[in-house]
Amino acid sequence: MLTTRRRTSTFRQRYPSVKIATYNVNGVNGRLPVLLRWLEKDRPDIACLQELKCPDERFPEGAIAKAGYRAIWKGQQRWNGVAILSRVGEPIELRRALPNDPDPSQARYLEAAVNGVLVAGFYAPNGNPRPGPRFDYKMAWLRDFQKHAESLFAADAPVVLIGDYNIIPTPSDVYKPERWLDDALFAPEARALYADMLKAGWTDALVKLFPKKPPYTFWKYWRGSFERDAGLRIDHALLNRQAAKKLKRGGVDRETRSWEGTSDHAPVWIELKD
Repeated sequence: MLTTRRRTSTFRQRYPSVKIATYNVNGVNGRLPVLLRWLEKDRPDIACLQELKCPDERFPEGAIAKAGYRAIWKGQQRWNGVAILSRVGEPIELRRALPNDPDPSQARYLEAAVNGVLVAGFYAPNGNPRPGPRFDYKMAWLRDFQKHAESLFAADAPVVLIGDYNIIPTPSDVYKPERWLDDALFAPEARALYADMLKAGWTDALVKLFPKKPPYTFWKYWRGSFERDAGLRIDHALLNRQAAKKLKRGGVDRETRSWEGTSDHAPVWIELKD
């Protein structure tokens, strides 16, 4: 944890612009060629990764450093795992878990100061099957996330909460919503929590940039879902007021989802300008 003096000086660095992305890689080692190809093609300044699916010692730090990125990560054998990569300075780690994480053994949350921005990258629980203990854990984790977000909102810096939320916010964010009524991703409780965060002042970056129809971010592998655009939107970037004022561009990198051996998620990115 940073001291107050160091935290303040870190956040007050000046930056002309920064491109921040999130990408659920669905296995960082198995899909390392895809990840490195994406980093080379899109060159995000900061990249938050989810579902590393590897323990700390197997994180491909060398390959990522060779691609020009410094990294912090929190791994877990076979499941979960998150990382923050940066090519615009060292990520200064602030947190490796939520303050009251209901299960700290699960590697789901990283928070860092990077080039004047506070970035939280995370992988929220899926929650299926619903009802049941997995859904109970999902909602407990999300409530702690929401509470912690309240403490970050008024920070004297741009704050970006970016990652795999595993929440479909509205019926327009999924192809054929009637098929998802029993799924934890579309649960009324989870959607209500997301809506409450927007009411509290957080800005959904993709909604701001694409108010008529935000693009999907995830497509299942089967039945030609990607080719038919039968997708859903579960990867989000929420911005506090300082970050929202600096939002200039953003989108979903659909091309990466079309590559051979790729993840079922597409990268989501935003650009903040001073």
